[in-house]
Amino acid sequence: MTEKTAEQKRLETISLKVNNKQYTVDVEPRMLLSDVLRDELRLTGTHVGCEHGVCGACTIIMDGRPVRSCLVFGVQANEAEIATVEGLEGENGELHPVQQGFWEKHGLQCGFCTPGMMMTACSFLEQNPDPTREEIREAISGNLCRCTGYQGIVDAVEFAAKEMRERTE
Repeated sequence: MTEKTAEQKRLETISLKVNNKQYTVDVEPRMLLSDVLRDELRLTGTHVGCEHGVCGACTIIMDGRPVRSCLVFGVQANEAEIATVEGLEGENGELHPVQQGFWEKHGLQCGFCTPGMMMTACSFLEQNPDPTREEIREAISGNLCRCTGYQGIVDAVEFAAKEMRERTE
């Protein structure tokens, strides 16, 4: 069996805004959004772990909601607004409070789960700016981490919540 050439493949043109930058890209209809981000747009901060939506490593924010990018086809993201971990830092390179929290509170070890954890935390804190530790644990419960034991991650999100509240006061 021979591999299809680019001319033989059916491609769909999609347009999406990622981290406030507009992109138009041709993708195969079966290409996952995680692969569009990583392979087509070269935004490799979104990690792919299980490819079944179980681990949460590929979590991004799409149209204001956290989603597992390995469960979404790229064509389903047409006209979507997406935020990835690369979009967290400020205009002058300053860390987002969630990034700062992960750094200061030792919320990571190997770092593989970190982008998904951060995006989940950002979305959660938008909805709940003053969470309890139990609410934080519940919010991140869909993201798996094999290294930290989660305590540093909970501390990091708690730190970020406080920082974000202080910035809006």
